[in-house]
Amino acid sequence: MIRVLLIDDQPLIRSGFRALLEAEDDIEVVAEAGDGSDGLALARQHLPDLALVDIQMPVVDGIEATRRIAADPTLAGVHVVVLTNYGLDEYVFHALRAGAAGFLVKDIQPEDFLHAVRVAARGDALLAPSITRKLIDRYVTQPPHDHAGTALTQLTNREREAVTLVAQGLGNDQIAARMVISPLTAKTHINRAMSKLHARDRAQLVVFAYESGLVTPRDA
Repeated sequence: MIRVLLIDDQPLIRSGFRALLEAEDDIEVVAEAGDGSDGLALARQHLPDLALVDIQMPVVDGIEATRRIAADPTLAGVHVVVLTNYGLDEYVFHALRAGAAGFLVKDIQPEDFLHAVRVAARGDALLAPSITRKLIDRYVTQPPHDHAGTALTQLTNREREAVTLVAQGLGNDQIAARMVISPLTAKTHINRAMSKLHARDRAQLVVFAYESGLVTPRDA
């Protein structure tokens, strides 16, 4: 069962998402919150698999809520997906940097929304390569961030290669084929890179790959 926490300041939006999610046999909405502060408290109480977080909210907005969830070691198993009315914008990029696994636009089709919930709940990033390129082109400061370049030295050559392929949008099986290794070994390289870089998920690996200069928009 996928356990979901809804964090949105609009009751009508929350009720719509709840109705859609709870019509599914494998999804349960465990709680709702109207702002990020209450959402964080409920996340600690219920430990959901997935938090759907509106970006723009009163008291504590979605970016700060995402940052606080990502920084709390007791919430390491909570995957955050941010919800936006506007699509690709600076708020989305900052949410990804804060630790979100991806984002969804609120006018998404119901079947696509449900698929995205299942993808995010199992730990995969909701980040298509085309979306990544647009975000990076628009919002990543050049030249590469010094702190990201320093962190890059912690990775082995194979881990760097794996992170590069993650940033290019490849899945574990594709990465394994490209590196001529088993999917399990590919996953191991990715997990070790995530651990060394303190990345919660693949989305943060993607952001890191661009900010460190390991990958540029031309490469993806």
